[in-house]
Amino acid sequence: MRKRLIGTVTSDKNSKTRRVEVKRLFQHPKYGKIVRGRTVCHVHDENNDSHQGDTVEIVESRPFSRLKRWELVRVVSAAADLRAAAAKEQELAADESEPEAAEGAAT
Repeated sequence: MRKRLIGTVTSDKNSKTRRVEVKRLFQHPKYGKIVRGRTVCHVHDENNDSHQGDTVEIVESRPFSRLKRWELVRVVSAAADLRAAAAKEQELAADESEPEAAEGAAT
């Protein structure tokens, strides 16, 4: 059984290679506090499907190089889609606030 992780692409500068950060929470062994941690995985992306900011699913695989031990399974959500949705929400919010501003100026 191979390990499967979900993380965020932090670098897509190299061809067919991605740097993915997997965030995790764990309890500190001595103090017991819940601590945030991250694991950096270098991932093989054969078709250059993912880009910086994308959330991706990766699976453990044979070594591709000195650092690459993971392979891209799929892009869970693309960062471009999230940015487009956020921009659309901002436009809608701006359109709703414009009539209020015009009413205030007329008074």
